[in-house]
Amino acid sequence: MDLKTDYSEEISVLINKLINAGVDLGGRLIGAIIVFIIGKILINWLNKLFAKLLVKQKVDISIQTFLKSMVNILLLVLLVLAVIGQLGIELTGFAALLASAGVAIGMALSGNLSNFAGGIIILAFRPYKVGDYIESGTGATGTVKEIQIFHTILTTPDNKIVYAPNGPMSTSVVTNYSRLDTRRVDFTFGVEYGTDFKQVRDILMEIIAADSRILQTPEPFVELGALADSSVNVTVRVWVKSTDYWAVNFDMNKNVYATFNEKGISFPFPQITVHQA
Repeated sequence: MDLKTDYSEEISVLINKLINAGVDLGGRLIGAIIVFIIGKILINWLNKLFAKLLVKQKVDISIQTFLKSMVNILLLVLLVLAVIGQLGIELTGFAALLASAGVAIGMALSGNLSNFAGGIIILAFRPYKVGDYIESGTGATGTVKEIQIFHTILTTPDNKIVYAPNGPMSTSVVTNYSRLDTRRVDFTFGVEYGTDFKQVRDILMEIIAADSRILQTPEPFVELGALADSSVNVTVRVWVKSTDYWAVNFDMNKNVYATFNEKGISFPFPQITVHQA
């Protein structure tokens, strides 16, 4: 009878311990969830406040995107540490665990550390900024949307998003099409042999003069470029504002095609003359 009583008491104590542990764990989980929710709301508010502050201080847009990305990550790290603390996990033990895995973590993050350093280099030397249209040696091409701490985000002309790592972007060749205010548009128009070059030149100069987007300084260039196999190639070089580059490029081709047809100037096509003995 005493054995049964002792056994019942032990079970009762064990059940009470399990209940207390469950209640304690549940309380910690609920507390961690509350901390996480409140933390996320607070982080969103701080991010918006920080963004407004950067705009008010008129910080360069490229630096803005970088700083906002960095601050957001730091706040998220602090939130994770707060949630871990709320769960009752000793942060000293957690830090020791991270330290013991330092080599593996370092190897895993080596690429990101390189990208972070690359982002600093990009902001310091400014080979490009937000809004520039660039082409890099990594194969990334598009308009710079953001420069974050690890990636440069580009928008392609066909509306795709490209995430280019800052490390390779800072060490590769980058062609910036937006840095200067003006660009030169080059054309080569082929006409048939026997065509009056002076007439062709005069027509091209009239087309150029009629387009107000084409700058007169530097002076437009129209000369006979080459005597090719099947055509006489006329080289045309004009300067435009960078924002007008593609519009002038397409319109010039369209206008030349229509005007040459109207004036009776023929476009050649590849041909081979065979002489039979």
